[in-house]
Amino acid sequence: MLDQDFIYTLLLTGKLALITTVILILTGIPVAYWLSYSRFKLKFIAETLISMPMVLPSTVMGYYLLVAFSPENAFGNFLQKYCDVRLAFSFQGIVIASIIANLPFMIQPLQNGFSALNDDLRQASYTMGKSKILTLFKVLIPNIKKSVITGIALTFAHCIGEFGIVIMVGGNIPKETRIASVAIYDQVQALNFEAANRYAFVLFILSFLILLLIYSINRKTNFTTFR
Repeated sequence: MLDQDFIYTLLLTGKLALITTVILILTGIPVAYWLSYSRFKLKFIAETLISMPMVLPSTVMGYYLLVAFSPENAFGNFLQKYCDVRLAFSFQGIVIASIIANLPFMIQPLQNGFSALNDDLRQASYTMGKSKILTLFKVLIPNIKKSVITGIALTFAHCIGEFGIVIMVGGNIPKETRIASVAIYDQVQALNFEAANRYAFVLFILSFLILLLIYSINRKTNFTTFR
């Protein structure tokens, strides 16, 4: 039988991944659209900042976020004093950290999808009198479904496996910030390899299924295009 702590940890992991993915799909689409079609000369700086989590060690990012969230610093002190919000070592804090860490995994597939579209499609929609908002949701997004699904899948998969930034910002608090990846580390430290294996196996299966979904979608799309 599975113990309650094991089940709760997996549910907390899924909750974190789901919240992160939903927020990023809602914010990632307009950001990716802007990056794809804006002529702003300095947008490469925004692209660099968004891509930073892919190359920056997650513990480094987690450290700076922990410093920022700390009540001993201006931002953390402001949140605690005027908003009664504590982000350090809290679930809300690891949600924000997870959103930042997963930005490129959502935005880059969406941006690649928008960039791959023929711009005549967008211009034709404008010619027919459709606004930018309608063009985005009625014309562009339906034509980048593969990129949308890929972004969602990659974000969710990366989120459930995130470790460094979560343990730096949230620590290892049961039923608050202890997600599956942190629990694996905790169980190995305690030499409880049976419990660690249970967590690892679940994450392995989830990661495999998510990647299988992505590759099956790509294969189906390529086959349809060929036909």
